Amino acid sequence: MEILIGKHTLGSSHPVFIVAEMSANHGNSLNQALDLIKSAKRAGANAIKLQTYTPDTITIKSNKDDFKIPKDSPWAAYNNLWDLYKDGSTPWEWHDAIFTEARKLDLEVFSSVFDESSVDYLESLNAPAYKIASLEITDIPLLEKTAKTQKPVIISTGVGDLNDIELAIKTLRKYGNQEIIVLQCTSSYPAPPEEANLLTIPDLVKRFGVIAGLSDHTIGAESSIAAVALGASFIEKHFKIEHDNDSVDSFFSMGEKEFSKMVKSIRLTEQSLGKPCYEITPSAEPRLKNRRSLYVIKPIKQGEVFTEKNIKSVRPALGLHPKYYRDILGKKSLKNLEIGDRLSWENIE
Repeated sequence: MEILIGKHTLGSSHPVFIVAEMSANHGNSLNQALDLIKSAKRAGANAIKLQTYTPDTITIKSNKDDFKIPKDSPWAAYNNLWDLYKDGSTPWEWHDAIFTEARKLDLEVFSSVFDESSVDYLESLNAPAYKIASLEITDIPLLEKTAKTQKPVIISTGVGDLNDIELAIKTLRKYGNQEIIVLQCTSSYPAPPEEANLLTIPDLVKRFGVIAGLSDHTIGAESSIAAVALGASFIEKHFKIEHDNDSVDSFFSMGEKEFSKMVKSIRLTEQSLGKPCYEITPSAEPRLKNRRSLYVIKPIKQGEVFTEKNIKSVRPALGLHPKYYRDILGKKSLKNLEIGDRLSWENIE
């Protein structure tokens, strides 16, 4: 299966698609948002991703207990959901400049959608794909709206169980959209590695016939690299300006240096995976001569019998194959042989 996002083809036989998630790390500054895009390009990302919402499209302004942020939340400093999303949202009037900058740098650019109006707005910007965040996996009307664009839809599974995932995929396919990417995800910030459950990635491919990947909220690059080794075609990692510790999502996001190192590790992992192969590789061929073969280890006179005491399997591999060792034992030599002579059929009776 292959899916095209902009100029990039995704699938098992293509390079992993690596996405830098801007999220709320623009720090409420368009200039910082544009700097993030340039930084992501330098770090080797294939795409930059936004989140397209306003506080009013994602929640309501209320101080009732239902809308207050729990005290043990990493975002507990915000009074309620509305305040958090107001500070974290990317102003819609910035989107055009962000899309323009990303495209100028030959980065794919797309966004997470949180209501139907965001889909309409992103359609006007010709977004090449849409992301459904895990908290929206049950928003069936939103899935239907997104499916009808007939563009690739990426679904995160972080707070979706198997039934939720099945329903989401069924909804997209109901409207003829087969361009589906499902991301294994752990929706905690940062996510504990022991809850990453990366073996879900190949199971998603097998179970649903989709392209699968990882939305990685763990600290470090290890989970993303391991996901690639397990067949992930899509890696998404939150990205921040280097040394930014103040933006809303900065505490679990990667800076340019670490992201760049991750990208290089992923590319090396891809090369290492290669393909099923039982042939001697070109770089290993010179070592063939260092395998074992049969040699004389004691002087042998013409007519003398070959025994375990006068022939042996040793390196290098310029004599007879060791598989003939027991066939040769008990046979006679046709000529005098010295220590270090190769055994060959020419000198065996």
